[in-house]
Amino acid sequence: MNSPELDAVKISFNPDTVWVVNLIIAVIMFGVALDLKADDFKRVLRQPRPVAIGLVAQFVLFPAFTYLLTLILKPHPSIALGMILVAACPGGNMSNFITYLAKGNTALSVSMTAVSTFAAIVMTPFNFAFYGKLNPDTATLLQKVDLRSSEMLLTVVIILGIPLLVGLFVAGRFPRVAGKLHKPFKMLSVGGLLFIIVVAFARDISVFTAHMGLILLAVVPHNALAFTSGYFASKIAGLSKPDTRAVTIEVGIQNSALGLALIFQYFPHLGGMALLAGFWGIWHIVAGLTLARFWSRIPFVSATVESEI
Repeated sequence: MNSPELDAVKISFNPDTVWVVNLIIAVIMFGVALDLKADDFKRVLRQPRPVAIGLVAQFVLFPAFTYLLTLILKPHPSIALGMILVAACPGGNMSNFITYLAKGNTALSVSMTAVSTFAAIVMTPFNFAFYGKLNPDTATLLQKVDLRSSEMLLTVVIILGIPLLVGLFVAGRFPRVAGKLHKPFKMLSVGGLLFIIVVAFARDISVFTAHMGLILLAVVPHNALAFTSGYFASKIAGLSKPDTRAVTIEVGIQNSALGLALIFQYFPHLGGMALLAGFWGIWHIVAGLTLARFWSRIPFVSATVESEI
């Protein structure tokens, strides 16, 4: 799986305008925080086990399995680095909605989103640097860029942490305002991600389509690995079916928008990374909705009781 011309893709967001992408991601994360309440964090303290299992699957198992997958598939180095970056990101903002459709424990999904997003402020730069340097092919790329973990940490704090804190403040202090902003920001989240993908690859769509098969060979098994990491971690831990569905979807739906923002800022000349993260942003929603439709048709006993945390 080697195609050097992938990195010839010219991303439309240059270093001078990458702030636009960061602003979009910040707005998306502000919208995510509007859905969070103090009860979401108190729930974690009351019943920490399901959230802890989810966090282990999200930040320990999936990144480690991704590293092994890059060694097995041996994709183009920039694609491998993109896989490692996506695996280092927290759950995506669509996970709560998809969990609801799957008849999973939506409350657990929301709690996981809240905790994992804050954990990602540290874990995303750490996992990316650790596994990126562990793979010989991707380590070479990191050496060329000379990326420091502290630089990425600061970026993640700015576009992830600060908007979340502001959103939590608005949701807690002005609940009516947060309620009115809820739906518009949900739509803006999806629209913002699509806007980033379309604008970034508009002038190189022919390159994207030419390498669609190559990207699929990386994204599809990688995304399947994400879902299975969450599923089997939950099953081994003995979580209930609603909890298992929530954890599975939370790990399978990654915040690829955050990944794209980091790529545009630190790796604008690695088209393979951008193509991987961009297609992931589309594919994980398709795969998640497909899984949700399948699970929604499979009833389980005492669903109401089981779904309580």
